[in-house]
Amino acid sequence: MSHHIQNRLAAVRKSRGLSAAELAQRVAVSRQTIYAMEAGTYVPNTEVSLRLARELEVYVEEIFSLPVGAPKAASPLATRVLSARGAGKGQPARLCQVGERWVSVPVSASPYYLPEADGVISRQGRMGVRANVVPVTRDNAFQKRLIVAGCDPATSLLAAVVEKTTGIEVVPAAASSKLALAWLKEGVTHIAGSHLEDPGTGEFNLPYLRQHFPNEDLAVITFARWEEGLVVAPANPKRISKIEHLASRSVQFVNREVGSGARALADRLLKEAGLAPGRVRGYQVEAYGHLAAAYAVAAGDADCCIATRAAAQAFELDFIPLKSERYDLVMRRRILQLPAVQSFLDVLQLATLRRQLEVFAGYDTTVTGTVLT
Repeated sequence: MSHHIQNRLAAVRKSRGLSAAELAQRVAVSRQTIYAMEAGTYVPNTEVSLRLARELEVYVEEIFSLPVGAPKAASPLATRVLSARGAGKGQPARLCQVGERWVSVPVSASPYYLPEADGVISRQGRMGVRANVVPVTRDNAFQKRLIVAGCDPATSLLAAVVEKTTGIEVVPAAASSKLALAWLKEGVTHIAGSHLEDPGTGEFNLPYLRQHFPNEDLAVITFARWEEGLVVAPANPKRISKIEHLASRSVQFVNREVGSGARALADRLLKEAGLAPGRVRGYQVEAYGHLAAAYAVAAGDADCCIATRAAAQAFELDFIPLKSERYDLVMRRRILQLPAVQSFLDVLQLATLRRQLEVFAGYDTTVTGTVLT
């Protein structure tokens, strides 16, 4: 290929998780042609260039471009987006590398602060699962981060202790238990948090993993035990104390998204009480995460939700416990040898972390760090 043409084909292809053979089949060329283009010894024609751009969901200029004398802004990175709700153009995002793939985690502003971010989304791909992110800077730290997907409200506490103690950055990716595990299966998160109960045995997580990750070598480590229950306004003005009270027409409920442990708990309790979901006002209204559900109660948009005690405490709400659950961290065993992962797991044994989880989140940490598999 001409030395005047800059070529990013190999980097973009790998970020998509595609082999050279797979890409070659999609664009109707030989695998050797893909290798030749990546090596810079073959210049594709317009038709092949357009096919490559279409299959990789990027502009042609993001694969092949002409250098200019003046410095340019950082070129977009083709990323896999981790978001339960998708992301829009211009939204800030954090960047991380998982294996050879670039992953972006969209972040939202809080009522008082702008979020910490590495770049902004410049272009979305199909289905909202891929996006180009323009980084503010190119930083080697992107490759030293760990993505922890899940719904634990205390992930921010864990992240702060890990960074302060080890210098490793934890990037939380909010997701239901099932979505976090789906991302782990896809290979776009380092660690997935889960609190899925098997209705037959009452065991958490392990039966689900045996069913959905057959013959895969996973490590499962307990993070903590927590209480999940009814979160209501201070002083509980609607006198809600059990699941049957959700059938009252004066009670507005806010549910969790499908795939979450809280949603599964609500469905099981309603079934045991003989209540059809249609009898609960707000059953179809979904909040993404324990904190989001509790905030809906704090803001007066709902009278009740099912969430953790930690979420209730965060907004000074009342809490009626329903169930003690175990929240586990799941990862592929092969990443246990990574220094960043070893440092992360060492932090689970620190008294400092356990004390914070007990005081600020109300967690039982007697089993924190226990290796289950």
